[in-house]
Amino acid sequence: MKLFFVSLGCDKNLVDSEKMLALLLEHDIVITDDAQEAEVIIINTCGFIRDAKEESIETILEMAEMKIKGHCHTLIVTGCLAQRYTEEIQEEIPEVDVVVGTTAYDRILEAVQEGSNDTHLCLMRDLDYLPQGLTDRVRTSSLHISYLKIAEGCNKRCTYCSIPSMRGNYRSVPMDELLDEAVKLAASGTKELLVIAQETTVYGMDLYGEKKLPELLQHLCRISGIQWIRVLYCYPEEITEELLFTIQKEKKICHYLDLPIQHCNDEILHKMGRRTDMDSLVHIIKKIREIVPDMALRTTLISGFPGETEQQHRECVEFVAEQGFDRLGVFPYSAEEGTAAAEFEGQISEDIKQKRADEIMEAEQNIIFQKNEEWIGKKCMVMVDGFMPEEGVYIGRTYRDAPDIDGCVFFRTENFSSEMELVSGTIVPVCITKANGYDLIGEVDREEEEL
Repeated sequence: MKLFFVSLGCDKNLVDSEKMLALLLEHDIVITDDAQEAEVIIINTCGFIRDAKEESIETILEMAEMKIKGHCHTLIVTGCLAQRYTEEIQEEIPEVDVVVGTTAYDRILEAVQEGSNDTHLCLMRDLDYLPQGLTDRVRTSSLHISYLKIAEGCNKRCTYCSIPSMRGNYRSVPMDELLDEAVKLAASGTKELLVIAQETTVYGMDLYGEKKLPELLQHLCRISGIQWIRVLYCYPEEITEELLFTIQKEKKICHYLDLPIQHCNDEILHKMGRRTDMDSLVHIIKKIREIVPDMALRTTLISGFPGETEQQHRECVEFVAEQGFDRLGVFPYSAEEGTAAAEFEGQISEDIKQKRADEIMEAEQNIIFQKNEEWIGKKCMVMVDGFMPEEGVYIGRTYRDAPDIDGCVFFRTENFSSEMELVSGTIVPVCITKANGYDLIGEVDREEEEL
C-alpha cells in the first residue's frame, strides 16, 4: 500500500506526523512523494489562525480532487482543524473518509485499515488523553535537527487562543519516555535538539508537582551525539533562576530563549489574559541578561488586538526599541471563533493591524541590523545546515538562530584545512566578514580550526 502524507502547521504538529509515520511503517505501507500514485492520503492539518486554516482547507480540497482523479481510495484528515471542525469536514467534504482527532493520532493505523470500507469514520479520544510510549519517529526534515515535544496542551487560557479547545489541558510527557526518544533521535543523526511544547517552562508540574525543565535539560545534555539543545516557548512569568543557571552552566544548551510576551501594555495584557505586566517583563528580561549576558532573546507580539489604541501600539514599538530583542516576530491579531477576544468590542481593521505589525518589525529590523554589524570581525561557532552549489557557499546558523525562523550564516571554506567533511550538523568556527540584513557572511577560521 502506498501512502502520501502532508504535514502542515507548527513544529509540534510535525512531531505528531513523524510519530504517525513510524506507526504506519511498522506494517506493509510504503511512503511515496507522489500524491497521484498514492492509495491512501493523510493530511495533518493546522487550525490555529485564519491563514493556517485556509491552507489546511485548500490542501484537503486539493487532495479530495486527487482522490477523484487518481489512485487514492482513502483520504484521512487529522490534526487541529480535524479536531475543531469535525462535523463541518464530514458534511462539506464527502471525499474525506476518516477524521482523526489530535489526541487519537495513535489510532492512525486503524484509520488506514478501516478507512476504505466506504464508511465515514470519526476517531477521537478524550481531549486530555495523551498517547503513551510513542518514542519512534520517521524523520521528514533535516536529519541533524529534531524537535522534542515535552508536553501537550495548555492551561493558560489566553483570550485570543484556541489551542486548549483543540489540544486540551497541559499534560507533560513522562521524563523517561522523553529521554528514550531523545536517545533514538541522537542515534539517527540528530545534532541539534529543539525542546518544544505550547509552554516548556511548566514542564512536569502536572506529573511531579514541580517544574522539571531544568532537570530534563540536564539529562538531555548527557546524551552522546547531541551537540546543541535549544529551548523554545518559555512563558516569561514561569522562568526561574534555576532554569537560567542550568542554561548558563550546561555547555550544550544554546544561550537562546524564545520568550513570547505578545504585548507590553498592562491593559492589553490583562485583556489578553496574560499573567504579566510591563514591570514584570522588564524585570525578567533584566534577570535573564544578568545571569546569561550573551543570551539571545526572541519574542513574539500580536498587533491590533481588539481595543488597542494608537498610543498603546506606540508604547509597544518603544518597548521593542528599549529592550533590544535579538529576534522578534509579529502576528496581526486573528479573531478565532470560540475565543473570548473574538467577541470583544473595538475590533480593528486588517489594514491597521498589518500597518502596526510592519511598524513593530521596522523598529526590530533596525536593532537586528545593528547587532549583526557588531559581529563583523568576530568569530563564532556555526552549525552547517547545507551547501548551495550555485553560489559555492555553505549555509548555517549560530547559537543565536533557530532553524527556519531566524537568520543564517553564509560562508566559504577556501582556507579550510581539516579532513573533516562539512556535512549538515558539523559545527565549524567562522570569522564574520560582512553583515547582510538579517544574515551574516564569513569564512571558516583556519587558525582556530587547526588548534
